[in-house]
Amino acid sequence: MSLIITNIDLHYLTKAENSSDVKITSSKGLIDINEKITNFVESLHNTYNSKGSKAYGSFKDEPAEDVSQPFKKLMQDYLDDQEQFIPFSNQACIRLKQELEKYDLAETGYLVTCHYEMLGGRYLFVCLLPVTEHYYVDGELNIAADQHIDSSKMQLAARIDLFDYADSPDKARYISFIKGRAGRKVSDFFLDFLGCEEGVDPKQQSQVLVQAVEDFVSVNQLNPEEKQNTRKELLSYCKEQQQTGKEVDLQELSQAIPHEDNGDEFFNFCKENEYEIEHTFPHDQAVINKVTKYSGFGAGISVSFERSHFGTDVTYNPLKGSLTIHKVPPNLKDQLMKLLAAAEDEKQKQKQEESQYQQETTNQF
Repeated sequence: MSLIITNIDLHYLTKAENSSDVKITSSKGLIDINEKITNFVESLHNTYNSKGSKAYGSFKDEPAEDVSQPFKKLMQDYLDDQEQFIPFSNQACIRLKQELEKYDLAETGYLVTCHYEMLGGRYLFVCLLPVTEHYYVDGELNIAADQHIDSSKMQLAARIDLFDYADSPDKARYISFIKGRAGRKVSDFFLDFLGCEEGVDPKQQSQVLVQAVEDFVSVNQLNPEEKQNTRKELLSYCKEQQQTGKEVDLQELSQAIPHEDNGDEFFNFCKENEYEIEHTFPHDQAVINKVTKYSGFGAGISVSFERSHFGTDVTYNPLKGSLTIHKVPPNLKDQLMKLLAAAEDEKQKQKQEESQYQQETTNQF
């Protein structure tokens, strides 16, 4: 991949629980961009793309505050004069500090602010990376502890598509952000820091897309193999879009799952049937994944199987609420055979112990 970094800055923030005091450690100036920094940003870009639970929105109108200006104004001032990246990142950090002080939350991490280009896109990426403690052994075989950035646990992160922000602000989805799972307050303070409000719903759009594909294969009376191949093409296309951070494009998707030579049939099918779906939209990969698989878990049981196996290798009895697997996977079969053998050994052992106990009791009399 070809990644070009325009500017990048770091701040270290720490806030103890039950304390309103947020401490900031700032860098001494612009970070020199070298191969190591480029690889670091590329890893952040890829990690962010891989996060399935993202939402999309835009800047909301808000008045200037006493201490700091809205993030949108700070960003726009920087974009108008790109020599002012450090003032921009410093003021943004102060704004984040103000938002953190409103909540009874303990947060420690590195605020990364990065302006970069990737695969024809131009972005401003902002994230608060968590810090994790790890242990190591030094040259004298002493065990010591240290801290490192754990980008795999990235949760407080947002990316602004600067091309969409400039060209299509009315779409209200030029900001993407990871939806928090640990409670609304944790993610809300970060959105308040950005001045962002949620817009398009990727999950709802993805559900409509899946339904449109199912209706399409049904109306065209495709055979079971063709239906499954169409679903797999949908899954493959959406996975590729996720990996590259691109939106789903109905016309592109129609080319990927053509039923006619021109490859426009699915796109026209969606228009003619007036599905409530946009021509391009960010998608929820977790919803798309279900198009080729059935899965579920609960009460210590987890089951997953390809949709094409339903009704043949896997059958469900709704009256009994039972699921029957007619072709058990070899690795699972090996585990089950070992489990049965262990159970049989335990049964034989118990019989021997009971027999020995009865014999000892008889001898006593």
